[in-house]
Amino acid sequence: MATSTQAWELSGQYFETCSCDYLCPCISDFSARPTHGECTAALAFHVEHGRYGPTSLDGLDFAVALRTPDAMAKGNWSVGLIVDERADADQQQALVSIASGQAGGPMANFAPLISDFRGIETAPIEFRQDGMRWSVSVPGLLDEVAEGVPGANSAVPMHLDNVPHPANARLALARAVRSHLHALGFDWDDDSGRNNGHFAPFNWQGG
Repeated sequence: MATSTQAWELSGQYFETCSCDYLCPCISDFSARPTHGECTAALAFHVEHGRYGPTSLDGLDFAVALRTPDAMAKGNWSVGLIVDERADADQQQALVSIASGQAGGPMANFAPLISDFRGIETAPIEFRQDGMRWSVSVPGLLDEVAEGVPGANSAVPMHLDNVPHPANARLALARAVRSHLHALGFDWDDDSGRNNGHFAPFNWQGG
């Protein structure tokens, strides 16, 4: 099995939706109160290239589901992971170590804020990008779609820069088309089109 002491690297594409109205206040510095008092989010990741020691992670997907009962900086997060069912035992352990922060890297900065780790689900994950439209489907567990918010150039989304987000310090702005999460003790449904989203490439290293 993979261990959290090995050198690793992971790069690919990420997107998320959350329960805050667009534009989510949480991303400012994590000290702002979520729009509705608490924030539920699902962060989906597609690994284009990755390795954990000798273990290849190319082409795999995973998602991080989370809920914060107040401002993110106050902690008490609930977090669970959905991992690609195509991953073998070593690959699954590697993705869990990276996504949970056990292996270091950007997610390790948020580990002290987690008080309730909900565990891991393995399932088929379908991650898609079509221009500025992003979607992830995990049958029975997660279904979310976001569309980029165009700027002066209608083919390019607006961005936030220098933000303290684990995926990337530069995030494209997006609106959630829909968000449905029923996994790991989370139950969240929104089809309003008012909620927040982001997307960005990610490039992580650790070990």
